[in-house]
Amino acid sequence: MKRLFLLFAATLAGLAAPAQADRIKDIGSWQGLRANQLTGYGIVVGLSGTGDDSLEYATQAMKGVASRFGLQIPAGVNPATKNAAAVLITADLPAFAKPGQTLDITVSALGKAKSLRGGTLIMAPLVGADGQIYAMAQGNLAVGGLGVSAADGSNVVINVPTAGRIPGGATVERSVDAGFATAPTINFNLGEADLTTVQRVASAINRKLGAGRAQAIDADTVAITAPPGAESRTMLMSQLEDLDVTPADAPARVVVNARTGTVVINGAVRIAPAAVSHGKLTVKVDEKPQVSQPAPFSNGTTQVVPNSAISVEEKHSPMFELNGGASLADIVKAVNVIGASPADLVAILEALKQAGAMKADLIIL
Repeated sequence: MKRLFLLFAATLAGLAAPAQADRIKDIGSWQGLRANQLTGYGIVVGLSGTGDDSLEYATQAMKGVASRFGLQIPAGVNPATKNAAAVLITADLPAFAKPGQTLDITVSALGKAKSLRGGTLIMAPLVGADGQIYAMAQGNLAVGGLGVSAADGSNVVINVPTAGRIPGGATVERSVDAGFATAPTINFNLGEADLTTVQRVASAINRKLGAGRAQAIDADTVAITAPPGAESRTMLMSQLEDLDVTPADAPARVVVNARTGTVVINGAVRIAPAAVSHGKLTVKVDEKPQVSQPAPFSNGTTQVVPNSAISVEEKHSPMFELNGGASLADIVKAVNVIGASPADLVAILEALKQAGAMKADLIIL
């Protein structure tokens, strides 16, 4: 079945397909227009005895929540926190997010809480990498996991009950200035650096705006001269991101997942003239000990007599030849003829790479 799958994949990849144009916005992104990570620390209450159970930092968080409402817990008094849990909160702040908009947040237990199911997050600030508060989070958790424990110590856990989400659980309090309205140029970054593709993007933009407006400054970035002002630049970017560009052909690449035995070879791989012979040696040791019983009334003892059988099997596979310029389909077809498994295919590809017969990037995961 695996050989049939490889042969089928090779047949599809080996078909000559015309180059397809992609929109600019599908092959990269505008510099500065990205999401920013937010994190926070808070307390979840309302749990049914599955909280942190007097964990020190959960206790401190409970005292902090109580102090907001003027309730002072006496020194030395340790409030029970079985119904509360200390949590970490994470969220992504999209580009151009404005105050008043909402964000989805993820809440994860920090301590010994067994489950957050049924809990409510008390209002907590979310800060960015600069330490400033950008959102406030609060709400009821939606937990997809479930955990149940019995008195005898047995328990059943489904999915992950110590993490949940709150859709729209955070409100943006401060926006992030992307800086693209005042920068000297607006920059477009490719998703994967390629010298040919970046030149084609610059050429497509110059055909749209006029010669000299876009310049490829490296293998990843195109700098575009644009008038200042957020409104004019937003309109310009919306026009440019729908331009069609034909990306350069991907480099020859072989990707091998050694754990699963998956091998993916793209259609750009070519093989120089080479001859390949692949064999397999199997050594089998079979232990069948025999029991020797003494004669009746001989006062002897039962003895175990070793009995080992060793066999060696060597599978001889015929040598096959790969002609110069062999394609993906030719490679896999030849390997399938000798009955090689995915693991054998990996060994053959590595040997071809070492012999200099395969000009491709060999990536082993």
